[in-house]
Amino acid sequence: MSEFKIAEKFISINGESVRSGQLAVFIRFCGCNLRCSYCDTMWANNLNVPFEILDEDEIYSYIKSTNISNVTLTGGEPLIQKDILVLLKKLATDESLNVEIETNGSIDLKAILNIQKRPSITIDYKLPGSGMEKNMFLYNFTQLTKLDTVKFVASNIEDLEKVKVIIEKFQLVNKCNIYLSPVFGKIEPETIVEFMKKNCINGVNFQLQLHKIIWHPDKKGV
Repeated sequence: MSEFKIAEKFISINGESVRSGQLAVFIRFCGCNLRCSYCDTMWANNLNVPFEILDEDEIYSYIKSTNISNVTLTGGEPLIQKDILVLLKKLATDESLNVEIETNGSIDLKAILNIQKRPSITIDYKLPGSGMEKNMFLYNFTQLTKLDTVKFVASNIEDLEKVKVIIEKFQLVNKCNIYLSPVFGKIEPETIVEFMKKNCINGVNFQLQLHKIIWHPDKKGV
């Protein structure tokens, strides 16, 4: 059996991306290889964060016990988990589950893309405001399909200008789903919408993080 450090597991609504507003069961892994300036789950990356050790069967059993079909694997960074492929292959055997894995874009997705009945992938492209853009594994953005999503979280106009460049460079509009949202408290939503209008940014979904609107922005387990 494999072992995974789980910072928290819970049911909530999906606050972002394609299934935004739908119920989902979340599995949050400990640890991340990046340190983004706006990270809202930095607590899960600390070495002394409380966690529980679960194997793939225990994680699967918990998911099934919730009777929720949408599953979001998040972090931290799920792809730095040593045996994450074991878990993904386990979940892939259950056709009743809609599995999404959220990743920060710094790790090669090749192994995941080769899984039969693979999960959908949501990549958070790290814009300049994150301080982590240099870590992006750019080849990933050539390999996505309509099953997948690229998420941009912008904190200023420079970030928005870079969104345009990346979308055009990798022809993302014709390749995958695209979502654009503000860093909470850093840029006004109106500024992003006006930028989209001015630049005729078609095929991109503006979104707000619903869980930060419904609950306190710092609340865990939502």
